[in-house]
Amino acid sequence: MTSAARSILLVDDDKFLLDMYSMKFTQAGWQVQACLSVKDALEALRGGLNPDAIAFDLIMPDMDGFVFLEKLREEGLAKNAKLIALTNQSDESEQKKAMELGADRYIIKASMIPSEVVDAIGEELSKK
Repeated sequence: MTSAARSILLVDDDKFLLDMYSMKFTQAGWQVQACLSVKDALEALRGGLNPDAIAFDLIMPDMDGFVFLEKLREEGLAKNAKLIALTNQSDESEQKKAMELGADRYIIKASMIPSEVVDAIGEELSKK
């Protein structure tokens, strides 16, 4: 793939899922940065990481995905990134809250296989 490879920041406290999604995105030609916590993700972004997309879990210890969205907005981080909530929370109020806080898309992990998640996030980027 060319130097125009897409880049993604994955944020999930589940190491198995994080590794699996990292592998799927890497196989699809993406540059991947993976973080096991919101704190690590924020540090990477404050350090200059500027991904095309950020896929994050909503339910994590310490800081959750909602706090993550608030911090991104407060600090003006990743302004051009597509923000994708990637979660097992199927509750409509959670989805509404994520979208109100700036998420571009809400994907329920159990409803898609990982390669479909890669495709869905790629589609989201194509809408830019």
